[in-house]
Amino acid sequence: MYLNIMDQIRNFSIIAHIDHGKTTLTDRFLATTGTVSALDYKDRIMDSNPIERERGITIKLAPVRMDYKGYIFNLIDTPGHVDFGYEVSRSLAACEGVLLLVDASQGIQAQTLTNFEKAKALNLKIIPVLNKMDLPSVNKEEVMLECMETFGVEEDEILSVSAKTGQGVEELLDAIIDRIPAPKPSQSDKLRGMVLTSKFDQHKGAIVYVRVIDGVLKQEKLTMFATGESFLPNEVGFFTPKMTPTKELKAGEVGYVATGLKDVSNLKVGDTITQFKNRDDIKPLEGFKLPTPMVYMEIYPIDGDEFTLLQDAMEKLALHDSSLVYAGTHSTALGNGLRVGFLGILHAEIVLERLKREFSLDLIATAPTVTYKITDNNGKEIEIHTPSEMPDPTFIKMTKEPMTNSVIFTPERYYGAIMQMIRDRRGELKEVKNVGVRMRVKASIPLAEIIIDFHDTLKSLTSGFASLEYELSGYKEVDAVKVSILLNKEPVDALSLITVQEKAEQEGKRLVKKLKEVVPRQMFELPIQAAIGGKIIARETIKAFRKDVTAKLYGGDVTRRQKLLKKQAKGKKRMKQFGRVELNQESFLAVLKR
Repeated sequence: MYLNIMDQIRNFSIIAHIDHGKTTLTDRFLATTGTVSALDYKDRIMDSNPIERERGITIKLAPVRMDYKGYIFNLIDTPGHVDFGYEVSRSLAACEGVLLLVDASQGIQAQTLTNFEKAKALNLKIIPVLNKMDLPSVNKEEVMLECMETFGVEEDEILSVSAKTGQGVEELLDAIIDRIPAPKPSQSDKLRGMVLTSKFDQHKGAIVYVRVIDGVLKQEKLTMFATGESFLPNEVGFFTPKMTPTKELKAGEVGYVATGLKDVSNLKVGDTITQFKNRDDIKPLEGFKLPTPMVYMEIYPIDGDEFTLLQDAMEKLALHDSSLVYAGTHSTALGNGLRVGFLGILHAEIVLERLKREFSLDLIATAPTVTYKITDNNGKEIEIHTPSEMPDPTFIKMTKEPMTNSVIFTPERYYGAIMQMIRDRRGELKEVKNVGVRMRVKASIPLAEIIIDFHDTLKSLTSGFASLEYELSGYKEVDAVKVSILLNKEPVDALSLITVQEKAEQEGKRLVKKLKEVVPRQMFELPIQAAIGGKIIARETIKAFRKDVTAKLYGGDVTRRQKLLKKQAKGKKRMKQFGRVELNQESFLAVLKR
């Protein structure tokens, strides 16, 4: 009987490029299978966060269980963005098959290909699906040829649907039953489950989403293999998409465990969950790795008195997001703040948006930086996350920066402009291949060049037609320096940046020129300087407000005028000596804009 139940289960995911209709198709499945009633139905039903709804992207993984023709479908709705690539890889590892969704009006894009290669590496059954067949701009034959050439599939394997109208959706559901294999029978009665993600619930504590690989998961003492966190769950269940309690989850099933823990920091994506009594007797599931922050930013409250509010807000966000890493920092110009590590620039944008929107905080965020590896004169290697941590150049023997393997899909007519952009961003071309009417460009590009505005510039150059996907490939030696910004001869760490030697002077001049426009004028002359170590490489001066102290004179000897001017000069010199410069948010935004 148990094997028969296993035969009725289908675990699958939908992989697609952003905006190819993945969430719309998920909504259509929920409606077609009757999982969500017509009264409860709404668009983007799986997206719980308002930012997900507004931006039209999936940020948080969300599984759902559907019943269709006597079969149990477990759909794991994954994020699509490159920042959450590891979470996607673990979700795919929990499936037996995937729907490879391609927008029939746009064709294959960079993320489609990257996710296809992840699914192929895991030996998953792939069902290619053309979506948006209701659009007048559909080019079915051309996109089908592209899919056949790129994915190595036959024409009769490709299904056509419109998630918006429901056209072809029932045929797709039938294909899931026929083509995607059932989970493999449990190899052992000892529990092994893969953690897909986690979140925090006010009433149930930390909740872990899990796919059971072996054994049976029920309410008994459990433990996490990698982190050693142990707990007695207060509830086990599955998603419909609401949390629905059940007695146990068997091998092949996807559900949740309400741990009762106070935070999610020890519930890591990809970890193995097992019975406490069997922890020493099982082999953990392969593929686990700790989340690694790719981008660092410093965040300061505009009002220094709100620092404790910022700390509390970050603690609450970290309850829901185990990949958030943060520590306290201090700046002489901005006071107390937090240095925060993010998975990528989109992850950073979402966290900042939530801090401002959900906690009503006015914040200043410094320019994003990547992790540099520095070898000092004694041969010791240290990691540098922000410019303020960078040692004096005389102590540095070697600096390495993170590199990426980047894939760009572009129409042929933009190829020349993209080549120039890659060269300007210190990239190195690896491979160029024609895919239908498009080109696939592979290049090695420094991560520091990608995180600022690479994506926006790429979209501008190609009128929005090109797409980018990247993954970290390792570290490469680079001649990097810290450009310090001095206001009134005092360094402001929050305005400093790390760049390559050849661009240092250009970046320094750009910064001081921009700061001259946005830093408020003072009662004393204010020099703005860019420096590398003790060498000044650029300078601008903001002239002081001038008060005409001789206006009250109506005659007499010229020495009276000179005496007043000398007195004023002495006062300004003293004011300059003790003068503090108040910085506004525009000063920091100037650093972000190239």
